[in-house]
Amino acid sequence: MAKIFLLIISVIVMVSSLTVQAKSQSATLKLDPRVALGTCKGLVEDHLGGVLRTARVIALTSEAGSAKWESVKPMLDRFSNDLETDATVWFALPDGSYFSTETGGISDQNLKDRNYFPKLMSGQDVLGDLVVSKSTGHRSVIVATPVIVNGNVVAAVGVSVRVRLLSALLDSDTKLPDNAYFYALDPDNKIVLHRNVDRMFKSVSDVGDESLGDAFKTIMTKEQGVFNYTLNGKKMTSIFTKSRTLGWYFFIAQERK
Repeated sequence: MAKIFLLIISVIVMVSSLTVQAKSQSATLKLDPRVALGTCKGLVEDHLGGVLRTARVIALTSEAGSAKWESVKPMLDRFSNDLETDATVWFALPDGSYFSTETGGISDQNLKDRNYFPKLMSGQDVLGDLVVSKSTGHRSVIVATPVIVNGNVVAAVGVSVRVRLLSALLDSDTKLPDNAYFYALDPDNKIVLHRNVDRMFKSVSDVGDESLGDAFKTIMTKEQGVFNYTLNGKKMTSIFTKSRTLGWYFFIAQERK
């Protein structure tokens, strides 16, 4: 078990170091929009991918396999404390009941009605599902992996990453030209990440109009490109690229003068 615990710690350190490395690189450059776009996508993919890798390592331990909160809690507390986005880590059982590092114990909520839960209980990872967290009320991205013992799913290790903090991390670490900003959309045109907190988890149509939502749907059939549009009377130009890992579309936008 000592070796496994050391491996867990090393993975956690790796998750943190990925962000630190990206920080040091971006801090020395004033990025042009195309470089910034790749940096934004890379930072998010590295952070969420690192979270999933650590969750997988924890899921392999005997502590997680015991399906007992008291056994796995020290690992999950350490995991939560070391995440730069201050995420809530949770431990779910097959009946949907769960424990979280936010409450320090069992929640009075249940995850069985979450869209991702059947997938998780069937033995598959979850990466990038959007929810309003039941334990915290925060708009969050779900990263989770099943705990499998003798071919059966006995529990799951999950993380609710706050989109507000993930957006703030990108905002501080990415050097953009003046009057430029980033955002990310999921395949349903829901705004996942944005500098403007009030826009997150709204659809494009909610912040613009129905025709704008249709225009975004059209261009999001491509892997990458340039997209000019009008938002609230302002003429905008943007470049975008799709994350194959998350299925999200990342944009860098700037007002056209």
